[in-house]
Amino acid sequence: MEGIGGDGPSTAAAALNQRRHELSKLFQYFLDKSTPHTSYRWIGSFVLVLIYALRVYYVQGFYIVTYGLGIYILNLLIGFLSPLVDPELEPSDGPMLPTKGSDEFKPFIRRLPEFKFWYAITKAFCIAFVMTFFSMFDVPVFWPILLCYWLVLFILTMKRQIMHMIKYKYMPFNLGKQTYGGRKYATGASSSRAD
Repeated sequence: MEGIGGDGPSTAAAALNQRRHELSKLFQYFLDKSTPHTSYRWIGSFVLVLIYALRVYYVQGFYIVTYGLGIYILNLLIGFLSPLVDPELEPSDGPMLPTKGSDEFKPFIRRLPEFKFWYAITKAFCIAFVMTFFSMFDVPVFWPILLCYWLVLFILTMKRQIMHMIKYKYMPFNLGKQTYGGRKYATGASSSRAD
């Protein structure tokens, strides 16, 4: 008598957990497949940003959601531009940024990797977009003040970050393969084959 009716909710919960696990694995599979396609990921995110901007412009509201989104993106940007081990905060036995011209070159390792940066921004815009469909998040506010405050915060934050880059002599961007001004190889051999 104890087993009667007791299996129904537990099997439904187990089936729901199994389905959630399968969807999680499928989502992770597509995330893993998108990892090497950096340009396409950022283009997709840019389209999402445009859709969000059009939604906010069309509705003429949700400025507080947009402001919160801007603060969150600024926080992510700081992590993206910062080294993994900050010489000012924590002395480490691991790789450090070179501080003198005679120091050995060490590659720049970000505190927030590019993929996690992209994923966090994309997820934030998706959540903000969903929030624009609920009127409780549309708090009436004078948006020019929020915009001015965010711009001042952005300028001060980026100034501090750039000063940190100058002080510790690192560049958080890879500007392509470094080329050296050595000898040029003659292309005469390839042109003589064409004859």
